Amino acid sequence: MAKSICFYFQVHQPFRIRQHQLRFPPENHDYFKETTPQSNEEIFEKVTHKCYLPTTELLLELCEQYPDFHCAFSLSGVFIEQCENFRIPGAEVLENFKKLAKTGKVEYLGETYYHSLSFLYSKEEFATQVKMQQNLMIKYFDQKPRVFRNTELIYRDDLGEFIRLMGYKGIMAEGWATALPDDNPNLVRHAHSIELGKEDHAIATKHKVSDKSKNHLNILTKNFLLSDDIAFRFSQTTKSDLPLTSETFAQWVDECPGDTVNLFMDFETFGEHQWEDTGIFEFLRHLPKACADRDIAFRTPSQTLDHFEAQNNYKATEFISWADAERDISAWLENDMQRNAFNEISRIEKKLHAHLGSQDKAIKSVLADFRKLQTSDHLYYISTKFWADGDVHTYFSPYENPYDAYINFMNTIHHLDWRIDLLLKKTT
Repeated sequence: MAKSICFYFQVHQPFRIRQHQLRFPPENHDYFKETTPQSNEEIFEKVTHKCYLPTTELLLELCEQYPDFHCAFSLSGVFIEQCENFRIPGAEVLENFKKLAKTGKVEYLGETYYHSLSFLYSKEEFATQVKMQQNLMIKYFDQKPRVFRNTELIYRDDLGEFIRLMGYKGIMAEGWATALPDDNPNLVRHAHSIELGKEDHAIATKHKVSDKSKNHLNILTKNFLLSDDIAFRFSQTTKSDLPLTSETFAQWVDECPGDTVNLFMDFETFGEHQWEDTGIFEFLRHLPKACADRDIAFRTPSQTLDHFEAQNNYKATEFISWADAERDISAWLENDMQRNAFNEISRIEKKLHAHLGSQDKAIKSVLADFRKLQTSDHLYYISTKFWADGDVHTYFSPYENPYDAYINFMNTIHHLDWRIDLLLKKTT
């Protein structure tokens, strides 16, 4: 059975927070405008012209040129909102994603609408966000996701069981040795079966995304070495075989043991993290031909799960992610500042829990702001891991340091909490 590549791209842009002062009155709650050093709209436009438009246009060409080329996307709801809000050029970006859907060769995956860590503090909020994102995929791409991708590939056995009960057929996870019985990420895996508590079981089944019964959940695990050769190491010149050629990479894939080489990465790899002058677009342009020459196919996640038989369990008793060398959740919850911010999110979620289904305009406005503050990026900016080394944490952050990120986040969420208290007093 011929080996194949499963190409999956994460597409996400957070709503970054403006510089917030506690003296702002309650009506001054436009938290996501006039951000510095660049506005959300300016960042979106920059990434659109460097990545979103040229890469989607190239993928459309590849879908037309190569009958067997397939790939997959996970689009956060907040990314879709920015396409809607910043219509020039957001409408064109969204149109290209619609065109990709119409090729029949591109799969859109499920995730949390707000790219949040909600599974860690509220299963009800998590399930709600999953349904919200699913509705967007149906609305814009006429696809009902069958495979799930949690924020930052965060996975644990109970999350897998929760997703199974919601009706998904598969899920993405990091191909990390601690969860793999044979340290081979290139095989379809069974999720390790566990039993959820009654409350979590009830929430999952209440929010089913599919009425079809799933007796098991299968997992696609990221080949992080080959994925990172593209996403992070593509333009390095410290090795004789880098920058990569498509022929060299196809050879590496061909030499891998197993059935499916799962290449999972941020979409911004193309043009934003790896600039055009590195040759990244030409690499992608020629990769299908180089793989076809070696009888390597491209399959979507659903096609991969259908095509290959699952082997052995993927067992994760602790949370695993695709972030940093540890592959855990320390990128978001490692220091006291992050944990304090996380606890504030959890506390306010409990305060709003009884009002999640409210149709009151003011409550819906508060809830929308709160959910944008749940986006995992805000906790990531507060990370102090390797800050002095100028690593990937500093690259993504709009702040000069994690302490500024923490102060601004806490000022904002306390202002939101004040608004909530004032609002709930009026409604009782």
